[in-house]
Amino acid sequence: MIEEWVQALCQALGVPPDDVDVTALLDLARDAAHSIDRTAAPVTTFVVGYAAAQRGGGTEAVGTATTEAAALARNWTRPPGT
Repeated sequence: MIEEWVQALCQALGVPPDDVDVTALLDLARDAAHSIDRTAAPVTTFVVGYAAAQRGGGTEAVGTATTEAAALARNWTRPPGT
């Protein structure tokens, strides 16, 4: 199901499907949801996409932004008082 959705979404938005690492993005969303808050998952994946676009787009930019965000999420410590 997810593969078909990603293919259709990429086609509709003009994104090369090979640039979308579904497993890495789902792992990132999981890490954000569990380490920060459930609502952090969609926001985090959006910001990763935005950061990748700002860095020129493509597989490498997406991969780098995903890796950086995943590390931040896994190591997140809530600020005092939150």
